[in-house]
Amino acid sequence: MLTVKELSTWLNIKSSTLYLWVSRNKIPCRRIHGLVRFEPEAIQAWLKSFEVSPGKPFPLPTRDDTRDLDHLIEAAKSEVYTPRHGETRPKSGLIQKEDADGAV
Repeated sequence: MLTVKELSTWLNIKSSTLYLWVSRNKIPCRRIHGLVRFEPEAIQAWLKSFEVSPGKPFPLPTRDDTRDLDHLIEAAKSEVYTPRHGETRPKSGLIQKEDADGAV
């Protein structure tokens, strides 16, 4: 059984990260009288579960996906920026204090 310090050294992560994963049940562990311990075989199996199979690479975006993304970005920009010099629009449609007081 491995301790938190031993496993954090082996995985090259901080002990605090390991404790966080334990509290969120993201890593297999055993709690023995308030102590957290790890079985090396369970950790090896857990690590293997993250491996990508060689037959199925991560799918790359297609050209259609890129056009949709560009359209989405342009729509977001048009909602936030005015046509003049990239100035931002006010966040709310409420009358601003300066407008109410007549200040320019």
